[in-house]
Amino acid sequence: MPATTIDSMVQRKLIEILRILYENHEPIGARLIADRMNERGYPIGERGVRYHLRILDERGLTQRQGYDGRIITELGTNELNNALVGDRLGLIITRVEKLIYDTTFNPGTGKGNVVINTSIIDKNDFDRTIEILRHVLYNCYPISPYIKLIDEGTITSDIKIPAGKIGIATMCSITIDGILLKSGIPVNTKYGGTLEIKDRKPLCFEDIIAYSGTSIDPMRVFISRKMTRVMDAVNTGAGKLLANAREIPASALTEAEKILQSIIDARVGGIAQIGEPGMSVLKAPVDTGKVGVVVYAGVNAMAAVEETGIRVNTYPISTITDFKELKKLE
Repeated sequence: MPATTIDSMVQRKLIEILRILYENHEPIGARLIADRMNERGYPIGERGVRYHLRILDERGLTQRQGYDGRIITELGTNELNNALVGDRLGLIITRVEKLIYDTTFNPGTGKGNVVINTSIIDKNDFDRTIEILRHVLYNCYPISPYIKLIDEGTITSDIKIPAGKIGIATMCSITIDGILLKSGIPVNTKYGGTLEIKDRKPLCFEDIIAYSGTSIDPMRVFISRKMTRVMDAVNTGAGKLLANAREIPASALTEAEKILQSIIDARVGGIAQIGEPGMSVLKAPVDTGKVGVVVYAGVNAMAAVEETGIRVNTYPISTITDFKELKKLE
């Protein structure tokens, strides 16, 4: 029997409460959960949250911790990871839009929050990984050299670094969208894809996935399917790099070009191509009155690491961090 609209809304609220508990890492009470639910667009009061928590308790997905509030159980974490596809559709673009809004980096001052990707490797592979990153980041393609090392046991807003592992944060290209937005230029992040490279120049998108129609980040899809050829692009000038495309108003092109140049100068991201008004860019469709801007993805360097046989778990568009926490890999 198909779920009713009410059932669907209850399910969405239950999943969102689980997500809040998972992100918090510590027991949290109904009042604070209600506040965070309202911030995320769910109009619900403390009493309503308590009702939903009772459902979650009965299912074994949450557990009361005395007067401190609730925590998510292991069963609850599994349920969150396997949330209904219907609930997860559009989740990536929703996350992208939130992180774009939270970006505060100013290329002129070099200060503010940026979006990062997080990759996890075995500690034994660290030296070799850094060697590969240097090789990729300083050979022809404008990928940001700023990284952050994350120690084992560290818990971020979305990831825990397991024992025996080390996290490596790389600059996410979605930071560029945030900078444009903060400069007053509307941005529509549209596609992620694999970009064919020839003679060290972008030729066209070979595959693209729309951010608005997937529950899994496109970059993660292409990496997991081993569809990149970053090392070939670096070593021979012909290969496949990860990139994403966004649209901006054609009327804002002149101002956007100035901002994009400041981003390149600050080395927080690299532009593959800026299109013409209303014209497709590297074969990615563009709406009338818009201009397409294609940016090299920050996860390219870690995709290259994985291509060499090193096991890497990469989480694109991971979280926000202060730019001062990142260090330039010399």
